[in-house]
Amino acid sequence: MDSVWYDGDAVGFLDQRALPRAVSRERATTVDDVVEAIRTLAVRGAPAIGIFGAYGVALAARIHAGDRAGYEAAAARIRAARPTAVNLAWAVDRVLAVPTGDELTEASRIHEEQRDVDRRIADASVELFPPSGNVLTHCNTGPIATGGDGTALGCFIAAHRAGKALHVFVDETRPLLQGARLTMFELHEGGVPCTLIVDSAAAITMQRKSIRAVVVGADRIARNGDTANKIGTYGVAIAAAHHGIPFYVAAPRSTFDFTLESGAGIPIEERSPDEVRIAPDDAVFNPAFDVTPGRLVTGFITEYGVLAPPYADAIADLEHRPRIPLPVA
Repeated sequence: MDSVWYDGDAVGFLDQRALPRAVSRERATTVDDVVEAIRTLAVRGAPAIGIFGAYGVALAARIHAGDRAGYEAAAARIRAARPTAVNLAWAVDRVLAVPTGDELTEASRIHEEQRDVDRRIADASVELFPPSGNVLTHCNTGPIATGGDGTALGCFIAAHRAGKALHVFVDETRPLLQGARLTMFELHEGGVPCTLIVDSAAAITMQRKSIRAVVVGADRIARNGDTANKIGTYGVAIAAAHHGIPFYVAAPRSTFDFTLESGAGIPIEERSPDEVRIAPDDAVFNPAFDVTPGRLVTGFITEYGVLAPPYADAIADLEHRPRIPLPVA
């Protein structure tokens, strides 16, 4: 199920806010539409935001043909639509760097590369799982979130297709329920056995259901392995460490921010209090992400294979790896 695409005079997207009750395909015909779709989480998931932003820059290039200053200002607005996920800035900057007229070609290449990257991440993960058993994930990291086959969720689907009898426990992922609304939808579509749990049940699920591995995605990863992901991930990582359960992060190279030495430099988006407020006068702290220290991560599943500690060395090596060429059609 494609979550983003380009249809000639607009950027198309699957409105994630409507799922699972409705499959609503929408079109962004202006830069305002692109920014609003990202800001309101109609399009979400770090890789999907990157692809959508890349297509948005290609759209801006068409709208502002002959007006470089207007084009760059539009691209800057798209780049700033959400601050935490590094894929958006990476993709926007990559499209901005190509010669005039090549913007859509570059955006399309970013999309096709993500599809290939997702397949490689999934292939690298299969041997990490036992022949059978229970696993757990947080938030949503499937095709809807990446524009490809998925990162963490793609790992479970690949293991299922390889004949491994995994049962996935899915955190609901409050306050916007990406796990309950999106991950469960995708696992059902993929035929993977799954069970929904409330976020606060993650620890007892690990204890009582013999969880064999936890796999999550990421929005930004620093050079020391500190990982920003959906709020609640940090607590899941702590519980996994307490129970001796491997905790993996599945993410493409584009999610690694080689400019940051640690997670202390990752900006954490805070969203509207209305997403969680019950009583009208309640004070609210509503961070959209948290940062899991690299010491709690067993390994990073990437398109280059699984990175193991020490991450200062492994991620430094990743920075200098050549880009994997696309397969020949």
